Amino acid sequence: QVRLVESGGGLVQAGGSLRLSCVASVSILSMKAMGWYRQAPGKQRELVAAITSGGSTNYADAVKGRFTISRDNAKNTVYLQMNSLKPEDTAVYYCNAKLWGGPDLEVWGQGTLVTVSS
Repeated sequence: QVRLVESGGGLVQAGGSLRLSCVASVSILSMKAMGWYRQAPGKQRELVAAITSGGSTNYADAVKGRFTISRDNAKNTVYLQMNSLKPEDTAVYYCNAKLWGGPDLEVWGQGTLVTVSS
């Protein structure tokens, strides 16, 4: 059973930085892709950034140039480095893993809250 555990959220002032971590219970190289999503109060969950098994990355337009997704295969960990944070980045951030074997096979972490004060 695949489990994902996020950490690194917290309160930061606008313009500051945070790094989120997502540790998987199995090798992240066995995943089709891993990503970070976020959900702000009253809004739908949205993709922030993703990285495929081959290392390709994609980002939401709202975070391009400010956020970077990366991984450490040896530690089974995916990171989201968030710089130049804005109050509109405030949300619960979720780690997601897409699994091989079907389009709907995925696992979610429990989420970590990021609050950016103005």
